[in-house]
Amino acid sequence: MKPINVGLLGVGTVGGGTATVLKRNAAEISRRAGRDIVLKMAANLDLDAARAIVGEGVDVVADGFAVARHPDIDIVVELIGGTGIAKELVLAAIDSGKHVVTANKKLLAEHGNEIFARAQEKGVTVAFEAAVAGGIPIIKALREGLSANHIEWIAGIINGTSNFILTEMRDKGAAFADVLAEAQRLGYAEADPTFDIEGHDAAHKLTIMAALAYGIPMQFDKAYLEGISKLSACDIRYAEELGYRIKLLGITRRTDKGVELRVHPTLIPEKRLIANVDGVMNAVMVKGDAVGATMYYGAGAGSLPTASAVVADIIDVTRLATADPEHRVPHLAFQPDRLADLPILPIGEVESSYYLRVNVIDRAGVLAELTHILASEGISIEALIQKGSERGAEAEIVLLTHRVVEKHVNAAIAQIEALDSVTGSVTKLRMEALNG
Repeated sequence: MKPINVGLLGVGTVGGGTATVLKRNAAEISRRAGRDIVLKMAANLDLDAARAIVGEGVDVVADGFAVARHPDIDIVVELIGGTGIAKELVLAAIDSGKHVVTANKKLLAEHGNEIFARAQEKGVTVAFEAAVAGGIPIIKALREGLSANHIEWIAGIINGTSNFILTEMRDKGAAFADVLAEAQRLGYAEADPTFDIEGHDAAHKLTIMAALAYGIPMQFDKAYLEGISKLSACDIRYAEELGYRIKLLGITRRTDKGVELRVHPTLIPEKRLIANVDGVMNAVMVKGDAVGATMYYGAGAGSLPTASAVVADIIDVTRLATADPEHRVPHLAFQPDRLADLPILPIGEVESSYYLRVNVIDRAGVLAELTHILASEGISIEALIQKGSERGAEAEIVLLTHRVVEKHVNAAIAQIEALDSVTGSVTKLRMEALNG
């Protein structure tokens, strides 16, 4: 059969890895796909650098649109990132009848509804395994492997930078700022780390997984984001003392009221497998009503792990290239005309358990004041520890609550912070058992 010609947009870390895998494993890829897959063109602003990576036989150009619209290109692979020129190139490729493979989670989470609708209209496929959790095949699992299940919830460690920082804070007892500087020195964190440490990257990925799990449109703008920059080393230490570890989790859960879509630091029982995922590694837990709780673990970023997912998508698209578009697996797992209109719950309506740390003046009756306020909001206590403060006249009280709707916790915190016996703000972290 005629070879499938691939055009590559962006020859950076992942683009270079994709070119390497396509060439190194060409024979194996051909056996799996049923025909040869050839890297025909690449677009990159630095032409010399790109030529050095892709090697001979590949036409390297500076104009991405020349690749996206070239009549000989069958599959366009977008690895530029962002939502500016990348969006224009993807839509140009679709309008030219090209299939698209992308690793661009920001593009899909913010503009996926438009992109998938255009692809459906043009009868082409947009594949995006590499957009979530790098080399972990979680998109395929949600779209196909778990398609018999009613997905109840997903919880994922899906940002390696934040996971590395939290692991180092726990292992070394170091402050956030010190560990962030180390992550930047090692190349795990960007010079401006906001996108990672404040939860934006994880929320993009979670938005995509929620759409696949529940058959809903992409709704990144409704996701709740809370990062790790305000975490204290003492909270990590107290969590350990109580049998928990703190991870930045992306959580989506279907409830009777709607869909939870939230990213925040979370206490997880230390005996859970996901609580022991350390360093820059990623892991995603999925609970299905038939299969139960499953976990997917691996490298969430990097040149070759991400390229593995990109090339797997290229192989899948090649297999589907001659298939009737109406009989392909839908982009978001559910048929486009059967997407559900489930609301995304505001964070105040989410039910969880909570870790609360309160600094108080060390005097009689303070604990009774706290417990009275919690009881008035219907909040029951699961565990409590009290620690003396270095300042002598103060103490730290750490409470773990049973499950309760968040707005009641917020109301209790407002009353607690108004007490003259309380100094400073109350630290609040959410807890998840993740026990299936």
